[in-house]
Parts: sequence; structure tokens; C-alpha cells
Amino acid sequence: MTTITGRQPASPVELARDLAATGYLADEGLATAGYLAMRLGRPLFLEGEAGVGKTAFAQALAEVTGAHFVRLQCYEGLDVAQALYDWDFPRQILHLRAAEAAGQATGKRLDQETLEASLYDRRFLIARPLLQALEHTPCVLLVDEVDRADDEFEAFLLEVLADAAITIPELGRIAAPTPPLAVLTSNRTREVHDALKRRCLYHWVEHPDFEREVTILRARLPDVTDRLATQVATATGRMRGLDLIKPPGVAESIDWAAALSALGARSLDPEAAAATLGAVLKYREDVDRVRATGLAALLDAPLLDPRP
Repeated sequence: MTTITGRQPASPVELARDLAATGYLADEGLATAGYLAMRLGRPLFLEGEAGVGKTAFAQALAEVTGAHFVRLQCYEGLDVAQALYDWDFPRQILHLRAAEAAGQATGKRLDQETLEASLYDRRFLIARPLLQALEHTPCVLLVDEVDRADDEFEAFLLEVLADAAITIPELGRIAAPTPPLAVLTSNRTREVHDALKRRCLYHWVEHPDFEREVTILRARLPDVTDRLATQVATATGRMRGLDLIKPPGVAESIDWAAALSALGARSLDPEAAAATLGAVLKYREDVDRVRATGLAALLDAPLLDPRP
């Protein structure tokens, strides 16, 4: 399969460096997976807990390669009309009425076959994300949270990714000059079928280690002090070991540090932590568990790697 066109890094190390220039700090495993997806022209399936940076990775890939970025957000009940294309019925009706009015004004009888064909012109076609990805080259296509879609949509997606083309009965076949670089993400709310996974390169995205999380916080929030970034990374790392309903990801770490910084905090103490827990925890049960554990215990000297 042809790989994505546009600027391509020469190695995983170079890709990691280019990603870092966009503000995304990828570890060696993720950078290697992204590099191979580009070189081999294979979809990349990223799985991991919510908030670990799967979506942001696809966005950063598009920025690095200079490719057009298209995102398809999956959800239960997603169908072809919402993912691929639909016809603009209001405009078609207006066109039909205009044609009829013109025919009456000139006294000419309308050619029904010609009129019908004109209703299905490309200008009346609404391109949804999958069709947009086929028509824009080069393109990075993000199929986000594919585990939320139905089994039937998985089968349809598999066909589109395999052929990099679709057939519209009224218009014919539309094929991508260069297949898009597809990045599929899953939070593992359910198992995705093996048929889809087999056609993808697979990578499990871990929470960042302590040092990388501190670096991410400092890169994304330059106004945050080193001390605050260190304390937030320490606290969130320890929260991940508390068997929470929704352990905080790096996205929540960034939100928490941003909230604390907005309040003028230069370091994290139990009082500031208690006031801002809503930025990092999203369930009442998790808040209660963290409070019961003791906020002061989360703010001890940082571990070398606080991941469980």
C-alpha cells in the first residue's frame, strides 16, 4: 500500500523529535508505532485508558506531516450517512423547484431524466468524515473511540480502510489518490473485533512515567512552576494506584495544573488540592476515596516512577 505523502521523518527518533516540536512528547514505543504506520501504510490502532493522549497523537501526526486532519467521533448508532456521506435534501428540493419554475417561465417541458440526474450532482453531496478523508490528500484520519460504535459499523469501516474507496450509486466510485493514514483509538469499553485489529498495527498507550509527565506539564503550561508540575505529576501518579473508577490521565494532569495556576498557586498543598479536585477526578466515589486516603499523602516527595 502507498504510504502517506508529505514530509515524513526518517526514523522513529526523528518522528519523536518532530512530535516534541508540536508539544506532544511520545515515548519510544509510540513513536515507533507511528513511524511504522507511515512507512508501511497501515492503520494504527491505539488502545489505552481515556486521557493518555491517543487523540492528541493523531493530531500531532497531521501537524508533523503537514497532512489534512479529519476526525470521526464514534458513538452508538453511528451509521453510514453520518460517517460517509449524505445528500443535501433541502438544496435538492430548492433546485427542483427552481428548475420547474424556469420551465414554466419558458414554456419548455422538463426532461425528467435530465432533471433527476441533476438532483444527484456532486454539489448536493455532503461529505462526512470518511469521504472527506478519501478526497483530501495527504490526510490523517482519526477514528476516535471506535469501541463505542456498533459491530456493523466496524465491518463497514474495515471495508473502507481496506479499499481506500467507496461507491456512491448515483455518482460512481470515489477512490483516494493516496490512502489516508488512519489512526483508530479505543478506551476498551468493549472488545473490538479481531478482523479490524488484524489489519492494523497495534500499540497500547501507557500513562507517562513521572519524568515525562513533568516535562509534558512544563511544555504545555509554561507558566506553571517546576515545583507545581512536579507535585501534580506526583499526586496524579499516586491516584492511579488507588483503584479509582476513572484514574486521571495526562489530560487531567494538565487540567489540574492549569486550574491551580489560574488560582495563582505556585505549589500544591492539601487545601489547594481539595479545592480543585474536580479538575482531575470525574466521579464522586473517586473524590471520596482520594479524600479518605489523605490529600497530604499524595503530596510527599516525588517517586522516581509513581505509576502502579
